[in-house]
Amino acid sequence: MTGTGLVEDDGGAGAAAAVPTPARPASISDVARAAGVSVPTVSRVLTGAARVSPERRQRVLDAIEALRYRPSATARALVSGRRDQVAVMTSETAVHGYSTTIKGVETAARAAGHPVVISVVESRDPEEIDRAVQVALQLPLAGIVVLKFDAVGVAVLDALPADVPVVAVSGEADGRHPQVVLDEESGAAELVRYLLDLGHRTVHHVAVPPSRAEDGRTTGWRRVLEAAGAEVPPVRLADSFGARSGIAIGRELGADPGVTAVFCGNDEVAMGVIRGLEEAGRRVPEDVSVVGFDDHPLAEVWRPGLTTVHQDFEALGERAFGLLAAQLAGDRRPTLSSALPWLVRRGSAAPPPAAGQSRR
Repeated sequence: MTGTGLVEDDGGAGAAAAVPTPARPASISDVARAAGVSVPTVSRVLTGAARVSPERRQRVLDAIEALRYRPSATARALVSGRRDQVAVMTSETAVHGYSTTIKGVETAARAAGHPVVISVVESRDPEEIDRAVQVALQLPLAGIVVLKFDAVGVAVLDALPADVPVVAVSGEADGRHPQVVLDEESGAAELVRYLLDLGHRTVHHVAVPPSRAEDGRTTGWRRVLEAAGAEVPPVRLADSFGARSGIAIGRELGADPGVTAVFCGNDEVAMGVIRGLEEAGRRVPEDVSVVGFDDHPLAEVWRPGLTTVHQDFEALGERAFGLLAAQLAGDRRPTLSSALPWLVRRGSAAPPPAAGQSRR
């Protein structure tokens, strides 16, 4: 033997066995069997953790090629001991707040050397939740970020084992997990006060699907109306976060001449409500003011420009990874990081028309 360094061989191993063609994906044991070496030797070839004689190394490489073997993430983690992946568990990836928060997590995690895996959980059915959690736990995880913006996120968070580093991102603090929280109640309260100050007698509310019985946006709306002694209209619930879910509600609101202001749970729903109001013959903001929440990228270019509350979702995701990194460094205490939204005034809100008049 020439050269320096540790060489790891399998004493007495003969020539490689005939290479099978398994129907299932090849495993590391299949490679070892085909190459006539042990599983640890295959691992050493894959990781370079110790030198292997050129002849045995070549047999392993030939078997890998013939079997088209690709080591799984779990296998690599078991071999290397490195558990570095960050999983983001969410019910949505298309909605603005969700996608931009994920982007923030991914940007911060990647900068710290952690690859990010997105796990989409489509419903809160217990079997679906359990399946998604089990798949995530099979990864070489450093930790998990859960987008707890809805009921699915709540169910996922409840299903995760206590020994996994977890950070929640939501509109409410639960006191159980390290958490990044948007102060949605304060943002909604500021928006509703603005409409009342414009002269509207009350503000109707179209809520998005909440994470609990009533989310912070609805609570803030209700609190301000009650404090002002204003009528609190029934909440209308959109069946999704998308614009289409607001169109029919907008038509219904447009049929009521007493409706002069509408606060929507997000900007996409507000865009749908505006369409429905216009189909009912009402103009925005001449007849009805409509405001949203989140400051979607289209809110500024929409016509009229949408008055809304801005939330920095990308920074929210970056903060979430920061809390996870603190856990990985040994700080497992529940920690709260709160972000305050702010009002963005645009053209979709104006004083109400004079009684019995329409400003057409």
